Amino acid sequence: MNILTPTADGSNTLFNEEIGEHYHSSHGALQESKHVFIEAGLMHGLEKFDKPEIDILEVGFGTGLNFLLSYANCEDASKKLNYHSIEAFPLSAETIASTGYHQYVPQFVWNSFFEKYETAINSAAELSDNCSLEISHTTLQNFGTEKRFDVLYFDAFSVRHQPELWTNEMIAHACSFLKPGGIFVTYAITGNLKRAVKSCGFKIEKLPGAPGKREMLRAINVS
Repeated sequence: MNILTPTADGSNTLFNEEIGEHYHSSHGALQESKHVFIEAGLMHGLEKFDKPEIDILEVGFGTGLNFLLSYANCEDASKKLNYHSIEAFPLSAETIASTGYHQYVPQFVWNSFFEKYETAINSAAELSDNCSLEISHTTLQNFGTEKRFDVLYFDAFSVRHQPELWTNEMIAHACSFLKPGGIFVTYAITGNLKRAVKSCGFKIEKLPGAPGKREMLRAINVS
């Protein structure tokens, strides 16, 4: 069961009773998503690659907030977004709608997402001429694709509650889907995580964290 919970910045998150953790930071769901994944991930990637489209892979689709903000920002930047996410336990459309995230993006972004969400869980869906979405209903362990991505949003639940996704093996598996020069970004930063990413041939960057966290990790594939 998922319980709707307000966070410190006024935006909502969900508490996953089975996992025992919120989907976003209690210090601010919207702030965290913007700071970690949009500013440090997407916007950095758009500037770095300077091409008409961007390919993003996300570990943990959850409530869809990272996707919605990415879609809206790519529209503002006149860039095409090709978004692929991995989600073992997709939320219902009704549960996602209950978050109130429609208020943070243009209406057409929300409408096209909401209309195509359930389609995207089963196959790639074209939300507009400038956005495609595919949500692989599987685990990271079982995920595979020949496609490579510009940016990876690693947004799994914390190592405390989902340790199997933070092992050296799983981090290496996730990193393998990035293109040369690709960007790995996550809200967390630990010594083990830094060593795991570095062993994959990535250059580590420690950045200021979102509210409630001192630091976060960004890493660039230089192998």
